[in-house]
Amino acid sequence: MSEASAETLNPTREDFAALLEASFENSNLSEGSVVNGTVVSIENDYAIIDVGLKTEGRVLLKEFQSPGQEMELAVGDTVEVYLERIENAMGEAVLSREKARREESWVRLEKSFEANERVDGVIFGRVKGGFMVDLDGAVAFLPGSQVDIRPIRDITPLMNIPQPFQILKMDRRRGNIVVSRRAILEETRAEQLSEIVQNLQEGQVIEGVVKNITDYGAFVDLGGIDGLLHVTDIAWRRVAHPTDVLTIGETVKVQVIKINPDTHRISLGMKQLDADPWEGVEAKYPVGAKFKGVVTNITDYGAFVELEEGVEGLVHVSEMSWTKKNIYPGKIVSTTQEIEVMVLNVAPEKRRISLGLKQCSDNPWLSFADKFPKDTRVEGEIKNITEFGLFIGLDGDVDGMVHLSDLDWNRPGEEALGDYAKGDVVKAVVLDVDTEKERISLGIKQLSEDPMSGGRFKKGATVTCEVTETNDNGIEVRIGDTDMTAFIRRSDLSRDRAEQRPDRYARGDKVDAMITRFDKAARKVSLSIKALEIADEKEAVAQFGSTDSGASLGDILGAAITEAQSDDAAPAAGETADAGKADTPGEDGDGAKAGKKAKA
Repeated sequence: MSEASAETLNPTREDFAALLEASFENSNLSEGSVVNGTVVSIENDYAIIDVGLKTEGRVLLKEFQSPGQEMELAVGDTVEVYLERIENAMGEAVLSREKARREESWVRLEKSFEANERVDGVIFGRVKGGFMVDLDGAVAFLPGSQVDIRPIRDITPLMNIPQPFQILKMDRRRGNIVVSRRAILEETRAEQLSEIVQNLQEGQVIEGVVKNITDYGAFVDLGGIDGLLHVTDIAWRRVAHPTDVLTIGETVKVQVIKINPDTHRISLGMKQLDADPWEGVEAKYPVGAKFKGVVTNITDYGAFVELEEGVEGLVHVSEMSWTKKNIYPGKIVSTTQEIEVMVLNVAPEKRRISLGLKQCSDNPWLSFADKFPKDTRVEGEIKNITEFGLFIGLDGDVDGMVHLSDLDWNRPGEEALGDYAKGDVVKAVVLDVDTEKERISLGIKQLSEDPMSGGRFKKGATVTCEVTETNDNGIEVRIGDTDMTAFIRRSDLSRDRAEQRPDRYARGDKVDAMITRFDKAARKVSLSIKALEIADEKEAVAQFGSTDSGASLGDILGAAITEAQSDDAAPAAGETADAGKADTPGEDGDGAKAGKKAKA
């Protein structure tokens, strides 16, 4: 046997290695591809898989288990795995079942996405903003808003259960898939709704189950579709909150009020099953009649009173009290309180009844007008002081107003207002009572007679005054026993220019003066001492002689007095005082000065 034949029959180790390498080169195996392998054994947590390489590869058993399903793997099974590396540092093939499934899933999912088909998956984990879904190897993101048609609090019953999803977005390069469960539900629901809506008619009476309750009403399940029972359609009476009448899970009988076939929205009503209590309401509650009712609700503008179940009227805040204005209604009545009211107006077309509470008690304005007619004197406490007058509390818990113009005869109202303070008890005269406008006009100055009336003061009359103030321009005086004041100018203090000095007078001095001007409309009086002196001189000259003879006014008056005394004619005390004041040089020198003025 030749040497060549011997070598062929007895191959060396190198020959086997070369043959093995040649077999690998002729195979279709390449890194990064999905290949078929056979499970040769299962050791602990690994499956040993032969893919036809130098050595087997090991794959974790959990990679063969899908979420929500039990693992079914046995020795001899043929499986697809992803060949990451033909040989690692330990001489083993690096295999992955997960990556193989992912590659398969991506190919299948891309086809489903292009065809807009549903895919099956399992929700297996929670992440920020949503959940993770296993799509048979490929992991997708399920946003929280896409889980259900309505927000759900607990998603646990939906996890680890195979169910259909709709792919919304795919990006293989980034490995990103977004799916929606809500889209599947909406599509299914739309089909069901269309079928159910076609079987419903407006006016139909059906039974349903209260599914959810909100502030504005309740959602009733009509057997696959929900209808809204608004709070205003639950009962004819006022319902504060649906929970006062309904409970979740309760079976109720409702009437279909309206159906929107486009949006599949259904409006329901319960009160429509009962008779409308507003029918014939005008005959039951005539205007002017009084009824008892219960306060059901209080607002800023009034209180609602239930006259019977389903019929309510409003007592406006202006109709609650005769005397209490701009007060919160809750301070006059309270909820659940039974009160008597009067019907003021009925508008059945608007389902409104206007009621009055104060009309069921005596009108204090009418009572006051009967008890205190015009010109009657009253007394009360000052409740408030405003820029236009005083408000005085009167009998019957009513207020009367004293206008600025009715405070004082002589002083401006703004000045007189300073004499009063809140809480003072004052007297006044009733000037007018307007029961319709609920106004009482009072006057304080009317307590005394108008000094400008009665003909007491007129032009040319002589009055005695009291000096109240002096200044360089003249003196301020109060006329007689009144509160009227007047100003005597410097030039009117004396007929003698040298004596026209205001400093000759002091506060409290009594002086006589003549009224030179009297304006009742303007309430103004002008006085002059000078005019009085001239008038006295003219009168004396006319009675006793002429100044042309050389006699002074003092001489003439003195002679007249002596003659009167010699006749034993006793003059009046006032006349003596006046004559002495006018003629005695020691008092003010007017007589002597007048004589001197006449001589000159």
